[in-house]
Amino acid sequence: MEENKLAESIEKYHTTVFRVALGYVKNIHDAQDIAQNVFFKLYKHHKCFNCDEAEKAWLIRVTINESKNLLRSSWLIKRADLDESLAAPDCCNSDLDLYEYVKRLKPKYRTVIYLYYYEQYTAKEIAAILKKPQATIETQLRRSREYLKEILMEEGYNGI
Repeated sequence: MEENKLAESIEKYHTTVFRVALGYVKNIHDAQDIAQNVFFKLYKHHKCFNCDEAEKAWLIRVTINESKNLLRSSWLIKRADLDESLAAPDCCNSDLDLYEYVKRLKPKYRTVIYLYYYEQYTAKEIAAILKKPQATIETQLRRSREYLKEILMEEGYNGI
């Protein structure tokens, strides 16, 4: 992959890659490391894509895999994390408040909510990215909405 194309890809997708990683690892520095690894893999493997959506989907899939690998590593198990807040997507204040509640969901639910609502992917596209059946993604979306509703009701959320 030529350097100009890599620079374009980084500029276009660094925020998405970082946020997906952050959603999994919940640590800004680890998310930054994962993002760097993802773009290095893009460069190293000379990936060529038919369209921007294919490239974005590949980057998200590699980000998820890198995040899971880090979470399984023995190095991570043996360290203590500092309590850091997750970076919220660029949105209005009521959405920022809501995003604080989304961060409480389990990673598999948080990921599908993020991809569906913040990245505007369809359930079918998310299924392709995550390499899961579309029915599974639709179930995860439904459950994540239910869990989010429970959290909001418990907290007495009155936004939006």
